[in-house]
Amino acid sequence: MTPARTPRRTSLALLAAAALTALACGGGSTPPPAVDVSPVPAADPGSALPDGWERGPFAEIYVRGYQDSDGDGVGDLRGLASRLDYLAELGVRGIWLMPVTASQDHDHGYAVADYRGVEPGYGTLEDLDALVAAAHARGIGVILDYVMNHSAATNPLFVNSADGKSNPYRGWYLWKSSQPSGWSVYGGNPWRQSGTGWYYAPFATNMPDFDLANPAVAAYHADSQRFWLNRGVDGFRFDAVGMLFENGPGAWNDQPQNYVRMAEVRALLDGYERRFMVCEGPDDPAGFTAACGSAFAFGHQYDVMGAARGDPAAVARVAAYFEDPARHAAATMLSNHDAFAGQRPWDQLGGDEARYRLAAATYLLQPGIPFIYYGEELGLGGAGSLSGDWRLRTPMSWTGDARTAGFTTGKPFRALPSNVATHNVEAERGRAGSLLEFYREVIALRRAVPALQRGGYEGARASEATLSFRRSLGTSHALVLLNYDVVPLTLQVTGLAPGAALAPRLPTTAPAATADAAGAASFDLPALTVRVYTWDG
Repeated sequence: MTPARTPRRTSLALLAAAALTALACGGGSTPPPAVDVSPVPAADPGSALPDGWERGPFAEIYVRGYQDSDGDGVGDLRGLASRLDYLAELGVRGIWLMPVTASQDHDHGYAVADYRGVEPGYGTLEDLDALVAAAHARGIGVILDYVMNHSAATNPLFVNSADGKSNPYRGWYLWKSSQPSGWSVYGGNPWRQSGTGWYYAPFATNMPDFDLANPAVAAYHADSQRFWLNRGVDGFRFDAVGMLFENGPGAWNDQPQNYVRMAEVRALLDGYERRFMVCEGPDDPAGFTAACGSAFAFGHQYDVMGAARGDPAAVARVAAYFEDPARHAAATMLSNHDAFAGQRPWDQLGGDEARYRLAAATYLLQPGIPFIYYGEELGLGGAGSLSGDWRLRTPMSWTGDARTAGFTTGKPFRALPSNVATHNVEAERGRAGSLLEFYREVIALRRAVPALQRGGYEGARASEATLSFRRSLGTSHALVLLNYDVVPLTLQVTGLAPGAALAPRLPTTAPAATADAAGAASFDLPALTVRVYTWDG
């Protein structure tokens, strides 16, 4: 049975919804709900995680779609906790939970109704605490999605703000007495009408933007972030950081204040031991990597997929991407929960597993902090009957059961992946040649070789549909070779240590090699192949 949340927070949510309904109709007699803006001083519980855990890989987890523990067809925190051993076997060192805070949408979670409470269908604060403790026991960190740009329209803070100009929380959101002109955000008018004015909500009517220039709002979010950090959460993924401040109709994206604010948040996390944060700023990954410490390398994933398809221009861009050392802190991926980032790799590559392996090897072996969208390691496909983001946010395929996929004992909340019968944990675990075992092998190699985990990036060379690069850290050295072409090729590599004996590591059955006195070696690469060699010295 799904655990119930505390009566106080449940009643607040109901009261907020009722008040918002009344206000949308021009006001009403329902008083605005109470709000919880209590200050939260820092109380660092320390960290049980090893140094370097934040280098990943991370798994991005959609809790609603991962594992149901109580048969209601909806994934939950206890279900995820029961699958931690699987994640540990995969080799991930961190998990990013898509929003688990109470939400208005009760699905994706990005309309936050309560910044200090858990979504009722997912469980309780105590369930989250237990999940974090169980993850830590396996050396896995847990970061939460934090939505600072906007809240839910049912959030008591917004309901108060919408109550009228005299409400003390009016200035927590962006209001105008009449509809502003000249605005267009992603092709739509971001100003929405309520009974007491026009409020700014570029993503959706039920996602009003905070006024983050208000010091009280900034303090509230800092307190809410400390609320989670004090409980032992290991950091955050910050949503939509390019949209935090607005300076007019033509100045609503990547404003200077955004970078200042995220650097302030980074400083807050630096007051805790071994905390990590990563930001979503699609239009300026480099700028937000500098401000946040890490940001997703949007654009790079398109090139990795293009390289896997054998596009020479994409291979050249992939080769050059990490020549800038500042990009080594970037978070890399093949896809994520948003359709604008690309469909599931299985669908992008038409089910071609050879090219799928090349895509995975490319981003797992290059610098950066890899993020694996749940099920990617299986070759999970999108749901053929769905479109948009929903196509990407399906139940996880634990078995080939066409009705439940091993995700639930009840009826799944959404359609299953298109290839559930063939690409599931039960079918792939322990099977030589499966995508799951390939991911495990590459991740294990990345973690075992210091050069692949934290090393530099040298000698990157793209030639038609081949890519080679070296990585080094102290006496640890690695050479990565990828042939994206459909024909065998011979690749000449220079810049190696003269006379170095190169041991094959991926696969271990590949021919060994020795560099000549000039530090050069020749490699015969079969079609659609990755090779990794290492040496010490």
